[in-house]
Amino acid sequence: MKTPINGNDLMALGYAEGTVLGIALRINRGRNGFTREQMMEHYANVLATPENYIDDKVFSKLAIALIEKANEKPEDFIALNPTPDAFSAYGLDHIEDGAINQMKVAMQLPVTVAGALMPDAHQGYGLPIGGVLATNNAIIPYGVGVDIGCRMALSVYDMAEDFYYANQDKFKRELVAHSKFGAGHGFHGQYKSDHAVMESPDFQTNSLIKGLKDKAWSQLGSSGGGNHFVEFGILEFAKDDAVLNIPKGKYIALLTHSGSRGFGATVAGHYTKMAKDVCKLPDVAKNLAYLDMNSSLGQEYWIAMNLAGDYASACHEVIHKKMEKALGATVLAKVENHHNFAWKEVWNGEEVIVHRKGATPAGKGVMGIIPGSMTAPGFLVRGKGEENAINSASHGAGRQMSRTQAIKTITKNEMQTILKDHGVTLIGAGLDEAPMAYKDINMVMASQEDLVDVVAKFTPKMVRMADDGSRED
Repeated sequence: MKTPINGNDLMALGYAEGTVLGIALRINRGRNGFTREQMMEHYANVLATPENYIDDKVFSKLAIALIEKANEKPEDFIALNPTPDAFSAYGLDHIEDGAINQMKVAMQLPVTVAGALMPDAHQGYGLPIGGVLATNNAIIPYGVGVDIGCRMALSVYDMAEDFYYANQDKFKRELVAHSKFGAGHGFHGQYKSDHAVMESPDFQTNSLIKGLKDKAWSQLGSSGGGNHFVEFGILEFAKDDAVLNIPKGKYIALLTHSGSRGFGATVAGHYTKMAKDVCKLPDVAKNLAYLDMNSSLGQEYWIAMNLAGDYASACHEVIHKKMEKALGATVLAKVENHHNFAWKEVWNGEEVIVHRKGATPAGKGVMGIIPGSMTAPGFLVRGKGEENAINSASHGAGRQMSRTQAIKTITKNEMQTILKDHGVTLIGAGLDEAPMAYKDINMVMASQEDLVDVVAKFTPKMVRMADDGSRED
């Protein structure tokens, strides 16, 4: 007696319930001289490469059904716009093709209103890093990014440059004592910080957000992994700045870069999955799945994203207050900005959702910080409000090597040499964050002179990053 092959057997191979499964089971009734094992092997092969069985006398009908099924579009399939508008790009000669192609796809979304590519752009997931996209009443989780609310914060101290060189040991001690790095790392017990953001009613939005509150509290004031840092440097104002009320001169400053930690990463992953479930885009655009702002999911994500942004800001505030107290310094000015976020803004006379994934807000008069690398200068800038750039600028130098490529091609000796040449003390960091892995920040700044004015130049002197160079959790 023949051992039967049933629907569960075929579904275990990857067949789905429906017409195709019925065709496969009907073929099995005669067995056609094959053993059970041989039939199962053929079923697996037909599923993997149906084109090889189109003319097969036994399996042709199954092969054709599989191919036709693969080309079916769901009833709620969303087609891309075949004639999209062009997008603005800055420093295009220095931007990789992968990022340009991702931006072209983003412009084809039916909700897209306008787009721009910043000079530090490189390929990411969905929207390229350095991509700016304005949409009509739609929010794209991967247009914001995994590290929601990732931001820069700068505190300018009432301390002259010479004080740093005379007290480097003290700065190093306080930097180690009041910063914490690494994916998953946080504070516990008496070492936990407090902040008003933890009392936000938005933590009660749903069970997902509620369940993340304890983790967010333990990670409050930490910096995570990846390219996040806490560093001291010298900030030079070439002339008096009346807006900040800071005279010309060189000042010690604290610069931090980090985001919403595990809280933001979990929110990003959850709502990206939800968006893909309800927004059926072609494969080339699937990571740009969006949520209607009028839907309950869209509103949930909007609330969670803004909470993650507030939380990221709170993390910086905790670090900066600890350092201010430890150094006994007076803060002359503080500037901060998100660069993985979405805002409701008016563009070309209409309200849009502006996604800035790895891009700095640069509306007219808006202050921002654009870092270089651990040895290259960063810049305190003031936006010019360039509408073609959707009021945006770059968020840094941008990578020119992937992390894997950097680890394979850069040696510890090379990294130590460049640090020594620039007089930079480094605590932690892996080779994936070596200065050579990044583009030339001066080239990036030259490409966006129409977007921002430089107010002051920041030169890194003491940098702390995750000890293992780990990615964010």
